[in-house]
Amino acid sequence: MPNVNNVKTETHRTAQFGHLVIIGGHEDRHEGKEILSRFVALCGGPTARIIVITAASRIADEVWEVYDQAFSALGAQNHAHLRLEGRGDANDEENVRMVAEADGIFMTGGDQKRLLGIIGGTALDAEMHTALKVRGACIGGTSAGASAMSGHMLAQGSTDLLPEKGAVSLGAGLGFLHRVVIDQHFSERQRLSRLLSVVAQNPYLQGIGIDEDTALIVERGRGIEVLGEGSVTIIDGRTMETNIADIQERATPEMIDVRLHLLPAGSRYQLPSEDEPPNKPMSPSLRDFLENVTKRNPIS
Repeated sequence: MPNVNNVKTETHRTAQFGHLVIIGGHEDRHEGKEILSRFVALCGGPTARIIVITAASRIADEVWEVYDQAFSALGAQNHAHLRLEGRGDANDEENVRMVAEADGIFMTGGDQKRLLGIIGGTALDAEMHTALKVRGACIGGTSAGASAMSGHMLAQGSTDLLPEKGAVSLGAGLGFLHRVVIDQHFSERQRLSRLLSVVAQNPYLQGIGIDEDTALIVERGRGIEVLGEGSVTIIDGRTMETNIADIQERATPEMIDVRLHLLPAGSRYQLPSEDEPPNKPMSPSLRDFLENVTKRNPIS
């Protein structure tokens, strides 16, 4: 029997703001399924209309089978596969209608460049923004689906133990978040130096590194929460001093006065409002991060 007891429907007051569930990859899909259970709840519970986009993967049917089983076990009664093989599919009226009627949209892992190549700038892309920003839907993404959520997307590149100039390149993402860049499988694949490389070259961006089986949940206009087994690392280089403009390619830059926030699972911060005070004190830097990622940007 589907496990419906651990999927609670979120209240209308919460749902109207819209949520992002940004997952670092390899989330539990077989046991407790804590992150996927929360995703279903934020979509509206067992009766919510959920679509799964597998465009990032070349083995879409196999990936869909895994999530079909997971969402079925969680009691999600109305979930469907949206199979997109090219940009024509992402402009197809019936596929766009599925997004327009969805309470939740989930993007699986694979290659974020492939995902953006198929849906970036299409009618389906625009409808996803409407779903989040107008209807208050929940959009989730894991691994490549997580990296694609920001306006600046980590497209490719790697480093060894230290950050390097020119080691990483960015591309255009879906733009649900702005002035950040997201990396996934963060601690497990030792990607701190990679994210530092991004911040060194693009100090106006804040770096977000998300561990496996860990999610950063963003409630637009309100706050953030970290869920799962790992942590979320935030790198803020906006006040740093660096010599990156003067060094050669692949050299390691100086990075002075870089701020790092580590938010383990269970961390929760909300912005103050008229009816609710902040749930805990926060530094000006962290508050600025919250104000940025929770900003209720107009449709773009």
